[in-house]
Amino acid sequence: MPELPEVEALAQFLDDRAAGRTVVAADVAQIAALKTFDPPVTALVGRRVETVTRHGKWLDVRTLPGDTGDGEGDGPGPGDGDDGAIHLVAHLSRGGWVRWSEKAPTTPVRPRLGGSAGGRIAALALRVRLDDGSGFDLTEAGTRKRLAVHVVREARDVEQIRTLGVDPLTEAFTPDALAALLGARNQQVKGLLRDQHAVAGIGNAYSDEILHVARTSPFRLTRTYGPDDVAALHEATVTTLRDAVAASTGKPAAELKDAKRSGMRVHGRTGQECPVCGDVVREVSFADRSLQYCATCQTGGQVLADRRLSRLLK
Repeated sequence: MPELPEVEALAQFLDDRAAGRTVVAADVAQIAALKTFDPPVTALVGRRVETVTRHGKWLDVRTLPGDTGDGEGDGPGPGDGDDGAIHLVAHLSRGGWVRWSEKAPTTPVRPRLGGSAGGRIAALALRVRLDDGSGFDLTEAGTRKRLAVHVVREARDVEQIRTLGVDPLTEAFTPDALAALLGARNQQVKGLLRDQHAVAGIGNAYSDEILHVARTSPFRLTRTYGPDDVAALHEATVTTLRDAVAASTGKPAAELKDAKRSGMRVHGRTGQECPVCGDVVREVSFADRSLQYCATCQTGGQVLADRRLSRLLK
């Protein structure tokens, strides 16, 4: 699943290439992926891409009215936001991705209700074509279709964006802010880091990485964190995400998945050596996901039971 660093890199990648271009076509292929109907997707046609940004793990393509030819925009229309903007926002979920083309296909897109026959084959969900012939596709692989596309007047019209927690790469994410989140209720720290209402943009992979850097158990309860522990977790969160963003920035969209995998210390590396201590990386499996950790670095050598609601083995 793309998380904050990859989505940040995708936003920068698209902004570098699409900003200033005019949308000439916006076609839905996967009807179930489109979660809104007003404004319609066709309202994007003829509009100029102003910026591409990120909210947590959400991509936000902000468009403004097109140029009339005299250097001035057309002005807000009846379906536009107060500033004339219409946003195309998308959550890539587990199997979604962005595919950029310097020469986007011009063949008609056939809308469909179901997914592709092969779960491993990325199916087209939405195609946006720009006035210079380039464009991008939103695709989704896998049998469980969770890609979410919204066309809205304000990004905050999407409830999941409006209710996002603090972005860990902003000045608002201070040690005091993290301490307040840790103390709000007693829960496992990995669950807090993954809670989008608390901290925006961190998922299963980077929570594993952050906790490994912080040398703390994924099942440690949040109200057991003292000031020094909070400071260490805060530093690990910011450093891990900033380093991942730096490693991803400038890479083509097609290379970001491999860059993410190659940069992982413990996540997805079950059975391999911990890069810090040399111990074996271990795994705890759940119904639809798993986590990875190093017992030497994070749990004092104790092995976590491989079951839901795991506790340290005695």
